[in-house]
Amino acid sequence: MTEWWTYSLSDFLLFSPRTYYRLFELYNADIWPIQILTVMLGGAILALIRWNGVWQGRAVAAILAMCWIWIAWAFHAERYATINWAATYIAMLFVAEGLALLVVGAIRSPFRLRSGGSVVNRGGLCLFVFALLLQPAIGPLVGRTWTQAEIFGVAPDPTAVATLGVALMADRVVRNIMVVPLVWCVVSGATLWTMEAPDAFVMPVAALLGIGLLIWKAWTLRRSRRAAGIAPV
Repeated sequence: MTEWWTYSLSDFLLFSPRTYYRLFELYNADIWPIQILTVMLGGAILALIRWNGVWQGRAVAAILAMCWIWIAWAFHAERYATINWAATYIAMLFVAEGLALLVVGAIRSPFRLRSGGSVVNRGGLCLFVFALLLQPAIGPLVGRTWTQAEIFGVAPDPTAVATLGVALMADRVVRNIMVVPLVWCVVSGATLWTMEAPDAFVMPVAALLGIGLLIWKAWTLRRSRRAAGIAPV
Protein backbone atom coordinates (compact mmCIF):
# COMPACT_ATOMS: atom_id res chain seq x y z
CA MET A 1 0.00 0.00 0.00
CA THR A 2 1.34 3.40 -0.99
CA GLU A 3 2.03 5.67 1.97
CA TRP A 4 -0.02 8.88 2.18
CA TRP A 5 3.03 11.15 2.11
CA THR A 6 3.95 9.91 -1.36
CA TYR A 7 0.84 11.56 -2.84
CA SER A 8 0.82 15.06 -4.34
CA LEU A 9 -2.07 17.44 -4.96
CA SER A 10 -2.22 16.33 -8.58
CA ASP A 11 -3.14 12.82 -7.42
CA PHE A 12 -6.40 14.21 -5.98
CA LEU A 13 -7.36 16.30 -9.01
CA LEU A 14 -10.48 14.75 -10.52
CA PHE A 15 -10.44 16.60 -13.84
CA SER A 16 -8.10 18.00 -16.47
CA PRO A 17 -7.48 21.70 -17.05
CA ARG A 18 -9.29 21.38 -20.38
CA THR A 19 -12.39 20.01 -18.64
CA TYR A 20 -12.26 22.71 -15.95
CA TYR A 21 -12.10 25.63 -18.37
CA ARG A 22 -14.60 24.03 -20.72
CA LEU A 23 -16.98 24.00 -17.75
CA PHE A 24 -16.73 27.79 -17.52
CA GLU A 25 -17.27 28.11 -21.26
CA LEU A 26 -20.48 26.07 -21.17
CA TYR A 27 -21.62 27.81 -17.98
CA ASN A 28 -21.15 31.26 -19.51
CA ALA A 29 -23.08 30.23 -22.61
CA ASP A 30 -25.93 28.74 -20.57
CA ILE A 31 -26.49 31.76 -18.33
CA TRP A 32 -25.89 34.54 -20.89
CA PRO A 33 -26.74 37.47 -20.58
CA ILE A 34 -26.80 37.30 -16.77
CA GLN A 35 -23.14 38.35 -16.81
CA ILE A 36 -24.20 41.81 -18.03
CA LEU A 37 -26.56 42.12 -15.07
CA THR A 38 -23.92 41.11 -12.50
CA VAL A 39 -21.35 43.54 -13.92
CA MET A 40 -24.01 46.25 -13.66
CA LEU A 41 -24.61 45.20 -10.07
CA GLY A 42 -20.88 45.52 -9.45
CA GLY A 43 -21.05 49.02 -10.87
CA ALA A 44 -24.00 49.71 -8.57
CA ILE A 45 -21.86 48.65 -5.59
CA LEU A 46 -19.18 51.15 -6.63
CA ALA A 47 -21.84 53.86 -6.88
CA LEU A 48 -23.23 52.92 -3.46
CA ILE A 49 -19.77 53.13 -1.92
CA ARG A 50 -19.52 56.70 -3.21
CA TRP A 51 -23.13 57.52 -2.25
CA ASN A 52 -22.75 56.75 1.46
CA GLY A 53 -26.51 56.78 2.08
CA VAL A 54 -28.39 55.20 4.94
CA TRP A 55 -29.20 52.04 2.92
CA GLN A 56 -25.70 51.73 1.49
CA GLY A 57 -24.49 48.79 3.60
CA ARG A 58 -27.78 46.91 3.36
CA ALA A 59 -27.92 47.21 -0.43
CA VAL A 60 -24.30 46.16 -0.96
CA ALA A 61 -24.64 43.18 1.41
CA ALA A 62 -27.87 42.10 -0.30
CA ILE A 63 -26.28 42.26 -3.77
CA LEU A 64 -23.28 40.22 -2.67
CA ALA A 65 -25.49 37.71 -0.86
CA MET A 66 -27.54 37.18 -4.01
CA CYS A 67 -24.35 36.57 -6.01
CA TRP A 68 -22.98 34.02 -3.51
CA ILE A 69 -26.24 32.08 -3.38
CA TRP A 70 -26.54 32.12 -7.18
CA ILE A 71 -23.00 30.74 -7.57
CA ALA A 72 -23.71 28.08 -4.93
CA TRP A 73 -26.61 26.76 -6.96
CA ALA A 74 -25.90 27.58 -10.62
CA PHE A 75 -22.16 26.93 -10.66
CA HIS A 76 -21.16 24.63 -7.80
CA ALA A 77 -24.24 22.44 -7.33
CA GLU A 78 -25.45 22.31 -10.94
CA ARG A 79 -22.17 22.23 -12.86
CA TYR A 80 -18.95 21.96 -10.86
CA ALA A 81 -20.37 19.00 -8.93
CA THR A 82 -20.46 17.03 -12.20
CA ILE A 83 -16.65 16.93 -12.26
CA ASN A 84 -15.81 17.39 -8.56
CA TRP A 85 -17.77 15.65 -5.78
CA ALA A 86 -16.55 18.23 -3.24
CA ALA A 87 -18.46 20.99 -5.07
CA THR A 88 -21.67 19.98 -3.28
CA TYR A 89 -20.09 20.82 0.07
CA ILE A 90 -18.53 23.98 -1.36
CA ALA A 91 -22.01 25.03 -2.48
CA MET A 92 -23.15 24.78 1.14
CA LEU A 93 -20.30 27.08 2.19
CA PHE A 94 -21.31 29.58 -0.47
CA VAL A 95 -24.92 29.54 0.75
CA ALA A 96 -23.64 30.07 4.30
CA GLU A 97 -21.65 33.08 3.10
CA GLY A 98 -24.72 34.50 1.39
CA LEU A 99 -26.77 34.12 4.55
CA ALA A 100 -23.97 35.63 6.66
CA LEU A 101 -23.91 38.68 4.39
CA LEU A 102 -27.66 39.08 4.77
CA VAL A 103 -27.61 38.72 8.55
CA VAL A 104 -24.45 40.72 9.29
CA GLY A 105 -24.64 43.35 6.58
CA ALA A 106 -28.32 43.78 5.82
CA ILE A 107 -30.38 42.79 8.85
CA ARG A 108 -28.66 42.74 12.23
CA SER A 109 -26.27 45.70 12.16
CA PRO A 110 -25.63 47.11 8.68
CA PHE A 111 -22.14 48.43 8.09
CA ARG A 112 -21.07 51.63 6.37
CA LEU A 113 -18.49 51.53 3.60
CA ARG A 114 -15.63 53.95 3.05
CA SER A 115 -13.43 53.96 -0.04
CA GLY A 116 -10.92 56.55 1.21
CA GLY A 117 -9.33 57.89 4.32
CA SER A 118 -7.09 54.94 5.14
CA VAL A 119 -4.76 52.42 3.52
CA VAL A 120 -7.20 49.61 4.39
CA ASN A 121 -10.20 51.32 2.77
CA ARG A 122 -8.25 52.10 -0.37
CA GLY A 123 -6.86 48.58 -0.46
CA GLY A 124 -10.37 47.20 -0.19
CA LEU A 125 -11.53 49.42 -3.05
CA CYS A 126 -8.59 48.28 -5.18
CA LEU A 127 -9.47 44.64 -4.53
CA PHE A 128 -13.07 45.25 -5.53
CA VAL A 129 -12.19 47.13 -8.73
CA PHE A 130 -9.65 44.42 -9.60
CA ALA A 131 -12.27 41.69 -9.18
CA LEU A 132 -14.89 43.57 -11.19
CA LEU A 133 -12.83 44.93 -14.08
CA LEU A 134 -9.44 43.24 -14.27
CA GLN A 135 -9.78 39.68 -13.01
CA PRO A 136 -12.09 38.59 -15.88
CA ALA A 137 -9.34 39.57 -18.34
CA ILE A 138 -6.65 37.41 -16.72
CA GLY A 139 -7.79 34.17 -18.36
CA PRO A 140 -7.67 35.56 -21.91
CA LEU A 141 -4.32 37.23 -21.16
CA VAL A 142 -2.76 33.87 -20.25
CA GLY A 143 -4.14 32.09 -23.32
CA ARG A 144 -7.72 31.10 -22.54
CA THR A 145 -10.66 32.32 -24.60
CA TRP A 146 -13.04 35.12 -23.63
CA THR A 147 -15.86 32.59 -23.53
CA GLN A 148 -14.09 31.06 -20.49
CA ALA A 149 -13.76 34.38 -18.66
CA GLU A 150 -14.70 34.42 -14.97
CA ILE A 151 -17.08 37.30 -14.27
CA PHE A 152 -18.00 38.94 -10.97
CA GLY A 153 -21.31 37.73 -9.59
CA VAL A 154 -21.46 34.47 -11.54
CA ALA A 155 -17.96 33.01 -11.05
CA PRO A 156 -16.56 32.23 -7.60
CA ASP A 157 -13.05 33.71 -7.85
CA PRO A 158 -13.85 37.37 -8.64
CA THR A 159 -16.87 37.28 -6.33
CA ALA A 160 -14.71 36.12 -3.42
CA VAL A 161 -12.08 38.80 -4.07
CA ALA A 162 -14.77 41.49 -4.41
CA THR A 163 -16.31 40.43 -1.10
CA LEU A 164 -12.94 40.70 0.62
CA GLY A 165 -12.67 44.22 -0.74
CA VAL A 166 -16.11 45.20 0.56
CA ALA A 167 -15.39 43.70 3.99
CA LEU A 168 -12.19 45.74 4.25
CA MET A 169 -14.08 48.95 3.45
CA ALA A 170 -16.59 48.36 6.26
CA ASP A 171 -16.58 50.74 9.23
CA ARG A 172 -15.84 47.86 11.57
CA VAL A 173 -14.01 44.53 11.48
CA VAL A 174 -16.33 41.94 9.89
CA ARG A 175 -14.27 38.76 10.16
CA ASN A 176 -17.33 36.52 9.90
CA ILE A 177 -17.97 37.46 6.26
CA MET A 178 -14.29 37.10 5.31
CA VAL A 179 -13.80 33.47 6.34
CA VAL A 180 -15.45 31.76 3.35
CA PRO A 181 -13.87 34.10 0.75
CA LEU A 182 -10.44 33.45 2.27
CA VAL A 183 -11.03 29.69 2.32
CA TRP A 184 -12.11 29.80 -1.32
CA CYS A 185 -8.98 31.78 -2.25
CA VAL A 186 -6.87 28.96 -0.83
CA VAL A 187 -8.94 26.21 -2.48
CA SER A 188 -8.97 27.92 -5.86
CA GLY A 189 -5.27 28.73 -5.68
CA ALA A 190 -4.42 25.11 -4.85
CA THR A 191 -6.60 23.87 -7.72
CA LEU A 192 -5.03 26.21 -10.26
CA TRP A 193 -1.52 25.48 -8.97
CA THR A 194 -2.14 21.75 -9.35
CA MET A 195 -3.29 22.37 -12.92
CA GLU A 196 -0.10 24.42 -13.45
CA ALA A 197 -2.16 27.45 -14.44
CA PRO A 198 -0.03 30.58 -14.93
CA ASP A 199 -2.52 32.65 -12.91
CA ALA A 200 -2.50 30.32 -9.88
CA PHE A 201 -0.88 33.01 -7.74
CA VAL A 202 -3.78 35.49 -8.06
CA MET A 203 -6.15 34.08 -5.43
CA PRO A 204 -3.48 33.33 -2.77
CA VAL A 205 -2.06 36.85 -3.20
CA ALA A 206 -5.57 38.30 -2.79
CA ALA A 207 -6.01 36.24 0.37
CA LEU A 208 -2.67 37.36 1.82
CA LEU A 209 -3.46 40.98 1.02
CA GLY A 210 -6.89 40.61 2.63
CA ILE A 211 -5.47 39.03 5.78
CA GLY A 212 -2.73 41.65 6.05
CA LEU A 213 -5.16 44.55 5.66
CA LEU A 214 -7.61 42.92 8.09
CA ILE A 215 -4.88 42.67 10.76
CA TRP A 216 -3.90 46.29 10.14
CA LYS A 217 -7.55 47.39 10.35
CA ALA A 218 -8.14 45.54 13.63
CA TRP A 219 -4.96 47.02 15.12
CA THR A 220 -5.74 50.60 14.10
CA LEU A 221 -9.35 50.37 15.34
CA ARG A 222 -8.14 48.99 18.68
CA ARG A 223 -5.56 51.75 18.96
CA SER A 224 -8.12 54.47 18.19
CA ARG A 225 -10.52 53.03 20.76
CA ARG A 226 -7.82 53.05 23.42
CA ALA A 227 -6.93 56.64 22.56
CA ALA A 228 -10.61 57.58 22.93
CA GLY A 229 -10.90 55.70 26.22
CA ILE A 230 -13.32 53.11 24.79
CA ALA A 231 -12.96 49.50 25.87
CA PRO A 232 -11.90 47.26 22.95
CA VAL A 233 -14.49 44.85 21.56
